[in-house]
Amino acid sequence: MFMLPHHSPRDLPFATEHTALLLVDMQRAWLEPQFDPHLQGPDAEYFLKRTRQQVIPNQLRLLAAVRTARQNVLHTIIESLTADGRDRSLDHKLSDMHLPKGCPQAAIIEELTPVENEIVLPKTSSGVFNSTHIDYVLRNLQTRHLIIAGIVTDQCVDMAVRDAADRGYLVTLVEDACATYTEQRHLACLNAIKGYCWITDTQTVLDRLQALQA
Repeated sequence: MFMLPHHSPRDLPFATEHTALLLVDMQRAWLEPQFDPHLQGPDAEYFLKRTRQQVIPNQLRLLAAVRTARQNVLHTIIESLTADGRDRSLDHKLSDMHLPKGCPQAAIIEELTPVENEIVLPKTSSGVFNSTHIDYVLRNLQTRHLIIAGIVTDQCVDMAVRDAADRGYLVTLVEDACATYTEQRHLACLNAIKGYCWITDTQTVLDRLQALQA
C-alpha cells in the first residue's frame, strides 16, 4: 500500500473557476476484456478488480463533486483522427495500437459518459500534452489546479502528470482512482512521480471540492 506523503508543496486549496478534473483513457478498449487480449488471462485479475471495485466508483464520486462545484471536466481517449490511422504517432503504429475514429471500443465506458459541455480530447500518443491541444484549452479555461485520475498509472497517467507539472499546473494525482496492471508497477510509478504532483486519495479531494462551495 502506498503511504501518502505527509506534506507536499503542491498541497494547496483548490481555487474556484481555476480547477479542472482530467480523466485519462477510461475507455471500453482498455476496460472490457472482449476488446483487450491483455484482460483475458489470469494476470488481469488484479487490474480488473481494482478498476471495477475502486477506480471507477471513485471516479464517479469525483465527477459528481466536480460537476456539483461547477468546475471543468476533461476526458482523454486514445482514438485516431482518421479511419485508417495514418495520423497516429510512430510509437502507436509500431505498437499496432489503432482505434479508428468513432469506433465502439474508443468510447468512454458507460458509467463515466461525459455530460453536455465536458471536453473529450482524442489522442494518438501516451502523452495528452503531446498529441492534443489540451494546454491551450486548459489555459483558456484559466486552469491552475489539475486533478488527474485514470489508466494506466505508469504510462498515460504518468505522462499527463509530468507534462502538466512542466507546463506550470498544480497537479493533484488521485491515487485510488488510478490503476495499472500490477500493484508493483502502480507503487513504483507513484514513488517516481511524487515530486511532480500532490498524491492524495479520493476522499481528500472530495473534501477540497466541497470547500469550494462553502
